[in-house]
Amino acid sequence: MGKDPREILATSPMSVVQIVAVAITIGLNGLDGFDVLAISFASPGIVREWGIDRAALGFVLSMELIGMGLGSVTLGGLADRIGRRRTLLGCLTVMATGMLMATQAHNVYALSVWRVITGLGIGGLLASINAVAAEFANVRRRSLCVSLMAIGYPLGAVAGGSIAAVLLKHGDWRAVFWFGAALTAFYIPLVYFLVPESIEWLCQRQPAKALGNINRSLIRMGHAPVDALPAVSAKARNLSVADLFSPQLVRITLLMSFAYFLHVISFYFIVKWVPVIVVGLGFTVPAAAGVLVWLNVGGATGGAVLGLLSLRYSLKALTMTVLAMSSVMLAIFGRGQADLAHLTLVCAIAGFFTNAGIVGLYGILAQVFPTNLRATGTGFAVGTGRAGSVLAPIIAGFLFRAGYGLQFVAVAMGIGSLAGAIALWFLPFKSEQAPCSS
Repeated sequence: MGKDPREILATSPMSVVQIVAVAITIGLNGLDGFDVLAISFASPGIVREWGIDRAALGFVLSMELIGMGLGSVTLGGLADRIGRRRTLLGCLTVMATGMLMATQAHNVYALSVWRVITGLGIGGLLASINAVAAEFANVRRRSLCVSLMAIGYPLGAVAGGSIAAVLLKHGDWRAVFWFGAALTAFYIPLVYFLVPESIEWLCQRQPAKALGNINRSLIRMGHAPVDALPAVSAKARNLSVADLFSPQLVRITLLMSFAYFLHVISFYFIVKWVPVIVVGLGFTVPAAAGVLVWLNVGGATGGAVLGLLSLRYSLKALTMTVLAMSSVMLAIFGRGQADLAHLTLVCAIAGFFTNAGIVGLYGILAQVFPTNLRATGTGFAVGTGRAGSVLAPIIAGFLFRAGYGLQFVAVAMGIGSLAGAIALWFLPFKSEQAPCSS
């Protein structure tokens, strides 16, 4: 039998096809960043039009997180069963539908339903693109490629925030969702024509016509075709979500889910509440959108820096450090700033560390689970974390309504990142080797 296709990709320079596929995952995560933050951009207008209070807004802000939690767990597992490519296409269709129908909502209840549906697609997308970025990269560049994929989120939020600021000047909050629906639909043909099925997944699952599909992709990537599929046991091909709790993986599954859950509580507090808090401090709605943009500029920078540092330093140690710094910056954010420039700077630095934490966690997730459980494991950790992060906007909303000031709320919500760093301390994690085992 010839060389293992997975080993060919793991040890060879990345081809144009692989680079394009990773670039598309960056764009897809950018789409996720815009879609998730669309409700934050729109929230001041929703409050004004429907006259809802902060507690009710907290529930609306959490709705897509519920869908994301469900979508990550269920559709992430689907990506391991039917393939990365088909799952991506299905998730994009669900997301576009949810964004489009949000424009037709006339009350909190209808909007909440469509945000849950949008979240289902986003959740499945997140688990799938993490696997795609990891599996289209070679071993040398894998951590960097996953990090680049992850910084698509703040990049999308930056671009989306700039566009949203313009849309909100010339229309109501629904214009943000119209734009999001169109942008989501645009990515469907890009994925269809430019992202082939993962060779690593095809080797592991070995569906019908797997060898032909692998060879077509290898030729597109500039490699010679192979004669046969690698030997993979039936047990290895058919692992399920239950195997995440096997003796070999249960500790990893629980610690990663716990760390992600704790950090996204802090992350989503600042992401979801910044626009409302900035307006509450006496600044304008466009100014609030601008602060949110700079929060994500800092996030994109932090993710890129962490990705580059991971080429030389321990990803686990880097992630623990930025998680601890996230707690510090949220406490500083809670002090409030009378000057818009200082408030923007603090938010940008907070975004640097909070998003670098997300990037680090995604990088670890891409390495700690085997290929046939990579999307399932990522989906489970992200799903339970995102489902738990539903609590972040709700808890913050109730704390504000109970009369607690911004300083107390920010410190309380920032504790999650520090606790996540402590959870990672106990994680067994080593740098990955070439993915050649069966």
